Amino acid sequence: MSTALLEMKGIVKRFPGTLACDGAELSVRAGEVHCLLGENGAGKSTLMKILAGSYRPEAGEIHLDGTPLRLNNPQDGLAAGISVIYQELDLAPDLTVAQNLFLGHAPARGPFVRRRQRAAAAAEYIRRVGGDFAPGDRVRDLPIVSQQLTAIAKALTGDAKVIVMDEPSATLGAEELRVLFSVIRDLTAEGRAVIYISHRLDEVTEIGDRATVMRDGRSVDVFDLRTTGHDELVAAMIGEARDLMRRADRPAPEGEPLLRIERVRVGDILDVAGLDVRPGEIVGLAGLAGAGRTTLLSALFGAVRGEVNARLADRRLRVAGPRTAVRSGLALVPENRKEEGLFLGLAVARNAAVAALGWVLPRGRGKRMTASVLADLGVKYASPDQPVGQLSGGNQQKVVLAKWITRGVRVLLLDEPTRGLDVGAKADLYRQVRRLADDGVAVLIASSELSELTAHADSVWVLHEGRNIARFDPRTTPETDIAHTIITGATP
Repeated sequence: MSTALLEMKGIVKRFPGTLACDGAELSVRAGEVHCLLGENGAGKSTLMKILAGSYRPEAGEIHLDGTPLRLNNPQDGLAAGISVIYQELDLAPDLTVAQNLFLGHAPARGPFVRRRQRAAAAAEYIRRVGGDFAPGDRVRDLPIVSQQLTAIAKALTGDAKVIVMDEPSATLGAEELRVLFSVIRDLTAEGRAVIYISHRLDEVTEIGDRATVMRDGRSVDVFDLRTTGHDELVAAMIGEARDLMRRADRPAPEGEPLLRIERVRVGDILDVAGLDVRPGEIVGLAGLAGAGRTTLLSALFGAVRGEVNARLADRRLRVAGPRTAVRSGLALVPENRKEEGLFLGLAVARNAAVAALGWVLPRGRGKRMTASVLADLGVKYASPDQPVGQLSGGNQQKVVLAKWITRGVRVLLLDEPTRGLDVGAKADLYRQVRRLADDGVAVLIASSELSELTAHADSVWVLHEGRNIARFDPRTTPETDIAHTIITGATP
């Protein structure tokens, strides 16, 4: 693994009000998994879009296998042997696997596609990536891990030398991740290079060989992951040591519950009862994928139809839909912020003010009322009129939170709030959540990251197969005991 397959040197890219890449460097060897780390907004995505040919840099050089590259568009990148698999998979969901694999370069005789030949070739690529699905399966109907494998197989049909994977594990479970890692090791064994972008340091040290850390558009250091600890990586990413998992020292909330969930039922998939949240309390919801955490939050917010028997303070909570939930003082930060939490084409200020002022914003008022909230949250943006879709994932999540803070909230529902965020953005988000709780907001947070819940929640409820089966005090209960209940459905 000594050969430099890919070299990016002195890459500079500017956007209005932002220097996204400031002389960035990246050197990737043949046959290695090279991790690209950094906080949201550090320049990782911009650098990879330059590598893909989606952006053209103002300065810098790219060499692949010793040959200089000039990439004017994504087609140039694909032709050179560079394939980027984005977190939002670039697949046509209504087409079959075979159609996706050979989209634009299917075997043909004249104007007619040779379907049998395409299906046979697709079956071979599916076998190479370890898939258990068929060429004729529609992509939309596949589980997410199979869609990931389809995207990798698509890269192989173009004979990719460098494969970039942007947050590939964001929606995968433990077993699915093992499948993905096995495929990655097979790819590097063939001499291909994999650039792996992730904020999960356990994954990085398990699958990666080396890591380049970016900060403020620059490449600050390269690490051998066999000899580098998490603390050193975190310090390089944020410029200081910051322990996300340090237990917050705050008194246990007392008094009567603000939100009292007597029973919430949604068909045969959810039946939760006897769950309370006090003013100022942070209650965590832990469980395996499909345990019902998202369904519970969605039902409370009126986004999912169900039988909701709950009280808010001394009144019956009536939720006919999200509109009535918001009027009652509930706020939901959804798992999918891009599709359910933001209007990506609208301005930062407009997104932050829409819950408080609605669609018709008096000129300038939205900017004035959201400026201090955005500043308190540390949102990085060029101007209040910048489209929110141009912000990094961490800053987008902060804008979703700003939307509810601007309006005012009594009960905050958070669904996987740190998914896709770097360690610094996670710490910032939890700091703000604690600040809201200190002001008397009741917080109910669902997360797959048990270590985050035990560090920040006052109590943790475990959901298993749609039911809340056990409540734990993370101050006194070992994390391993909670994990045991999550997996088995039984208390240790």
